[in-house]
Amino acid sequence: MDAVKRMRVITSLLVVLAGTAYADVITDWNEKTVAAGVKAQAGVMQARNAARVHVAMFDAMNAIERRYTPYRVQLAAAPGTSRDVAAAAAAHFILARLYPDQAKDLEAFYHTSLGAIPDGEPKSQGIQLGEKVAAEILAWRAKDGADAPNTYRPYTAAGTYVPTVLPVGFSLASATPFALKQSSQFRPVAPYALHSAQWAKEYNEVKTMGAKIGSARAAEQTDIARFWAFTGPGTYNPVVQQLAAAKNLDMTEKARVFALVAMATADAGIAFFDAKYTYNFWRPVTAIRNGDLDGNDATERDQAWEPFITTPMHPEYPCAHCTTQAAAASVLEALFGDAVPPFTLTSPRAPGVSRSFVRLSDYVAEVINARVYDGVHYRTSGDVGAALGRQIGAYTVQNYLKPVR
Repeated sequence: MDAVKRMRVITSLLVVLAGTAYADVITDWNEKTVAAGVKAQAGVMQARNAARVHVAMFDAMNAIERRYTPYRVQLAAAPGTSRDVAAAAAAHFILARLYPDQAKDLEAFYHTSLGAIPDGEPKSQGIQLGEKVAAEILAWRAKDGADAPNTYRPYTAAGTYVPTVLPVGFSLASATPFALKQSSQFRPVAPYALHSAQWAKEYNEVKTMGAKIGSARAAEQTDIARFWAFTGPGTYNPVVQQLAAAKNLDMTEKARVFALVAMATADAGIAFFDAKYTYNFWRPVTAIRNGDLDGNDATERDQAWEPFITTPMHPEYPCAHCTTQAAAASVLEALFGDAVPPFTLTSPRAPGVSRSFVRLSDYVAEVINARVYDGVHYRTSGDVGAALGRQIGAYTVQNYLKPVR
C-alpha cells in the first residue's frame, strides 16, 4: 500500500471513531482532536495542537470548580455554569481555528455534543467561559515560535547535490514549551563515538533487525515494527482514556490527566527536536550505506540497505517516538503507578494486530524495540529518548495542575 492510500485508510478509521459523541465530553473531544489532526496531516504539530485543546478544556472546567492550580487562564465562573458545555466550547473554538477546512464537520459534532443539554443560563455561560479560555490559550501559543519559517541549512559543499526536501520540526526545536522552562532544559549528552564498540554493536543490530529485506525479525517482531509505525496522540491518548475509565475519574480529574499528558508530550516534541538538531546524528540508512566512512572496522557497508519503514525526515538522536511515549507514561505512572489496569491498543498501520500491557514501563520498552525493528533508530537513541521523556513527564506533574485545598 503506498503512502497516500495508507494515509487515507488511517484518516478514515479515525474519522469513524470520532464521528459521534458517545462517552463523555473529554473523551469525545479528545477523539475528535486526534482524528482532526490526522485528517489534516498535521504531522509534528499534532501534539502541540492537542495540548492547546486539552489545556483549554481543563482551564475551562477547573474555573467552575477550582480543585487544581490553573494552567494558564484564571477566570471566575458564575455558579451553575455547565462544565460539559465549557469544555466542549473550548475544544470546538480551538479546533475550528486550527483546522478551518473541517469547520462544517466540527460544527456538526459540536451541536451533537451540546444536544442533550437544555438551553438556559448554565449552557450560555458555559459557552462564553469555554470560548474565552480558548481564545486566551490560542493568543498565547500564537507567539510560541513553532510556526516560524523553516530555516534549516542543508549540509553540502558548493555545487554538490543533496536531497532537496527540508527536514521537519526545525522550528519546534526553539519553540516555547508548555511546561519546561526551555527546550534544552533536559538536553541529553552527545551520542556515542563512531569508533566505539557500542556504536558497532548497535549499528549491526539495526542493520540485521531493521532491514526491509532479509531481516532477522521474528513474525511478532515484524508485527511490532508495523504497529509502532503509527505515531502521534493516537498512540498515547487511548492509554489515558482507558486508564481514566478504569480508575473511574470524574470529568475534572479526567481533564487534568489528559492536559498533563498533552503538555508533557508536546514538550517532548520540542525537547527531542532541540536535541536532534543540536547533534544532527545520522540515520541507519545513511550510516549503513556509508559504513566505510566511520573509521570503525566492525561496521561493514551495505550499499543497498533499506529500513523496514520510511525513515522520518529529521535527524536520528534521540528517538522521538520513545521520548513521547515515555513522557506520557511518566505522567500516568506518577498518578497511577507503573502497574496499571490492562490496556489494549490498536494501530491503523497493523490491521488485526493489538498490543496489551499491564505495566507502563513495558509499553515504553516495546516502542524502543519497535524503532530498532523499523530500521530507523539505534537502541541507545531509544534508551536516551525514554530517559528524556521520563524527565519531562515527571517535571510536568511536579509543577503543574497541582491539587489545591
